[in-house]
Amino acid sequence: MLELTTEGQLRTATDDDSVLLWAAQDFAGGVRAWASGQGPGRAVAVASPALSGRDRIAVRGPVAELLPLLDVVTALVGPSYRPFGDADLLAELCARHDGLESRGRFGWMQRAATGLPPLGGGTGVAHWLAPGELDEAAELIDRHFPASHAHPRRPGVRAWAGVRDAAGRLTALAADAWPAPAVGLLAGVVSDPVHGRGRGHAAAACRLVLGGILGRSPHAALMVDDWNTSAIGLYRRLGFEHRFLGAAAQRGADEA
Repeated sequence: MLELTTEGQLRTATDDDSVLLWAAQDFAGGVRAWASGQGPGRAVAVASPALSGRDRIAVRGPVAELLPLLDVVTALVGPSYRPFGDADLLAELCARHDGLESRGRFGWMQRAATGLPPLGGGTGVAHWLAPGELDEAAELIDRHFPASHAHPRRPGVRAWAGVRDAAGRLTALAADAWPAPAVGLLAGVVSDPVHGRGRGHAAAACRLVLGGILGRSPHAALMVDDWNTSAIGLYRRLGFEHRFLGAAAQRGADEA
């Protein structure tokens, strides 16, 4: 087992896999990464504490190498860390490892700063929220997206974008959250179902956040539930491409 300590080593080991590069968080905050051996094509695991709301291990590589690597890494970092990676890989891991159980699958969507359609204008005028607006933003999240890991009262968010309607109500939000040098994350996207939805307000907030992310990083990404077809449609219109990821946990671990 080889510990990876720089983003350059990780890029080589993962063939620039955006999921693992995002999970590495520039190796800040206690993040550690390992490979089953030298060179590309080997199993890789990136253990990242408190990443988007929970301790996670991003994984990739041949299952035969990943199974023993994951056991060693879990022993080092603890059972609170949940593996995630490509959906087929996670399904095979759970089928072959008695100690793991699936926690379902979700979408990872990403786009590049170049080579895809520009973000465009759209409707609605978004702005970066000032500190005095964050309590109102928290109320909007709590009412309409309580499961969001990105939240104005919790760490992890770099900046919030929002849209107000003609009456001055905050109607939509999007967050620039858990940024990594190679991949920035769009998160916390929500719109008021009465005053914001169907008016392009969420799209406007997303465009502002994406402009910030893609101005400093080569890629932007987001996570989305499989059932949320309207959100997936919005993100596709913003130039994102979809990839299925899966998640697992130690069998019998707390659902929280």
